[in-house]
Amino acid sequence: MRVRRSSSAFAFLVLIFSGGHSHAAPHRCSDCQLLAGIGGTYHFWSSTGGTVVPLTLVWDEDRYEVGVFRMASSQSFYNPYTHEQRQTADPYWGLSASRRWELIKRPLWRVFFGFGASYKTETNELSITRLNFASQLGVRYALNGTGTTVELSMRHWSNAGIRLPNRGQDFATLSFVFSPARLGERLAGTRAREETAAVTR
Repeated sequence: MRVRRSSSAFAFLVLIFSGGHSHAAPHRCSDCQLLAGIGGTYHFWSSTGGTVVPLTLVWDEDRYEVGVFRMASSQSFYNPYTHEQRQTADPYWGLSASRRWELIKRPLWRVFFGFGASYKTETNELSITRLNFASQLGVRYALNGTGTTVELSMRHWSNAGIRLPNRGQDFATLSFVFSPARLGERLAGTRAREETAAVTR
């Protein structure tokens, strides 16, 4: 069952990546960027002990994002009234699709906000519904001189109180940004230089 769910999650990401012929998701996806990293869960700025493995894809100048998230460990919080650690969620898979807007832009960093929808493979005390709203607030930073870009996002999934319980799934992710098109250009440039050097010898 878990293998089937994980396969469905990655199939969703591949479908969005390769099947779009619209303006928002061009077939060649020349400006697509793939983000991979690690994250953790929290609630009201207190850790709930969950580990998150994110894999996201952005395109159209970072306006659109789809993602696959593995909540890789169980989550729990300390109840101050009963003085007990209470488990709120088992490991599960999540999918999301969002529109992102740039709020602040500087030469090396920028702040953005995103809003869309998410889907969870399991219901739990954090949200009784599988389909939820998804919001995010993040910052993207280019490490000067290294060509490396990282992105930190604070994310929240919930159903806005439509059905209870609805504490919401809060988690933060730190990801490295990879550009397949830019990598291809670098490889092509390296190959061209090698061919030129071979001819001049």
